[in-house]
Amino acid sequence: MVNDTPQVMTIAGTDSSGGAGMTADLNTFSAQGVYGANVVVSVTAQNTLGVQQVQMITPEMIMAQLKAIADDLKIIAFKTGMLGNSDTVKIVAEAIKQFDFGEFILDPVMIAKGGAQLLSEEAVESVRMNLMPLATLITPNIPEAEVISGITIRTAKDIQLAAKKMKDMGTKNVLLKGGHGDNPIVQDYVLLANGTHFWLKTTRCQTERTHGTGDTISAAVTAKLAMGLDLKSAIIESKAYVDATIRDGIEVGHKYGPLNHLAKVATENLPEILDEI
Repeated sequence: MVNDTPQVMTIAGTDSSGGAGMTADLNTFSAQGVYGANVVVSVTAQNTLGVQQVQMITPEMIMAQLKAIADDLKIIAFKTGMLGNSDTVKIVAEAIKQFDFGEFILDPVMIAKGGAQLLSEEAVESVRMNLMPLATLITPNIPEAEVISGITIRTAKDIQLAAKKMKDMGTKNVLLKGGHGDNPIVQDYVLLANGTHFWLKTTRCQTERTHGTGDTISAAVTAKLAMGLDLKSAIIESKAYVDATIRDGIEVGHKYGPLNHLAKVATENLPEILDEI
C-alpha cells in the first residue's frame, strides 16, 4: 500500500550542535508527520554558546541540489532559512522561478541567537527584491522586521505599519513574531493577503533555551500547509507547537539550548486570538 506522505523542503544552513537551521527544520517536519528534503547552502561551526565559523556553499552546488530534488521529489511546500549572502539569495530565487516547489515560507534569518550576523547587508536588499515577491508568507522577528521595513518598532502600531510595508513589498502574508524582549506577554501579529489581521497572545516561558524558535515555527507552518491546512490555521497551530517545544524543554548545552521537537501541544498552551491589543 502506498503511503502518500506530503513532501516538503528546507533551504538553509547546518547547525553542528543540532538546535537550529535545517536540523530544527527536519526535526519539525518529522514531528508534524511530513517528509523533509534539505538543500544545504552553508555549513556552520556553532553550539549553544554561539556561531564560531561559517562556510558558504557555491551557487552551482546549491542549484544542483535543487534540481536533483525537482527531478525526483514532489515538493508541495518549502521554506528558506539562513541564506547568508546575495549570491545565494539570487540562485535560490532563480530556482524558485524555474521549479514548482509549491507554497514558499520565507524565514529571513539575519542574526543568530548568540548575536552573530547571518545575512550580509547586500543580501538584505536581495531578499527584498528577489525573494519577498515570491513568498507565500514571511516570518520575521522584530529586529528583522525593522531591517526589512526600515521602521523602528516600539509599539503595536509600529508592528502593524511594518507588516503592511512588508506586504506592500510583495509578500502575500506576514507573521511578525513578538518574542524578542522580556515582556511576560508575547504578541505575534498576522496580516493576511485578504486584509484580515489578528494578534496571537501567549504567556512567555522564562528560559534561555529557545535556540531555533524561528526555524521551528516557519518549518511547522510549511508542514501544516503541506498537510492541507489553510494558512491561518497553520500559523495558529504552529504557534501552539513552538510554545510547547519551549515549555516542555530539554537541557542540552550551556547557554541558548535547543527546543524539544517531540513536545505535544496542550490545550492550555493554545494562543489567544485577538483582533486588537
